[in-house]
Amino acid sequence: MKKNLKGQILNIEEIAKDTVKLQFSTPLENILPGQFVSILIPGKTLRRPFSIAGFVKSPKGSAITVLFKLKGEGTNYLKNLKTGDDIDYLAPLGNSFTLPKKDEKALLIGAGIGIAPMLYLKKVLNENSVENFLITGFKNEKEVIEGSDSTVIGGSVIDSIQDLINKFKPQILYSCGPKIVLQLVCDIAKKNGLKAEIAMEKVMACGIGVCRGCVIKLKDENGVKNASVCADGPIFQGTEVIWEN
Repeated sequence: MKKNLKGQILNIEEIAKDTVKLQFSTPLENILPGQFVSILIPGKTLRRPFSIAGFVKSPKGSAITVLFKLKGEGTNYLKNLKTGDDIDYLAPLGNSFTLPKKDEKALLIGAGIGIAPMLYLKKVLNENSVENFLITGFKNEKEVIEGSDSTVIGGSVIDSIQDLINKFKPQILYSCGPKIVLQLVCDIAKKNGLKAEIAMEKVMACGIGVCRGCVIKLKDENGVKNASVCADGPIFQGTEVIWEN
């Protein structure tokens, strides 16, 4: 159940070109991979949603990590926060990835800032002894975020997927990134008879499914249904998404 929470900044640093890593304290005892938080920006009506890139629990308290690209007033406000500053956020929001069985292999695919939920998913898979491989793609070396098993720079991460499937032989694909990347990942999964779960990236306004500003179309028994990425997702089965141009 989502809660309106308060925390304090534990660490903030620029880890790549225009990319910031922000860690803050939380009273939450558990967060599932794929879920997100929505952070309040003072003076702004709408909160800003961010995928959870990390969660740690310790006797000293729990902490959430998010990654974000600098895009406007909201993200620039967050970049200028200092250690010890207060932060107001809603969490945990959204559904989560379905974890594979321990005898299954998982191929994780992140494009750009889409690496964020893949990093936390990888951590959870490792903790559950699930064999996995994370491949990510970035436009150039300055934008690379560390944590992957393989990184594609300057080209399309999609070009490496089929070869990885042939060698690694996964049973499920997980991905987060731009729409075109997710659509191609789903196409590749279908072609190879594999399961796919994707974390949809969509501009969100309210973050709780009220405004209907992040609606996508899904297949259902009656043909087509509308779903909000923030409330019904952000994780969807690759076979259920209807890709619109």
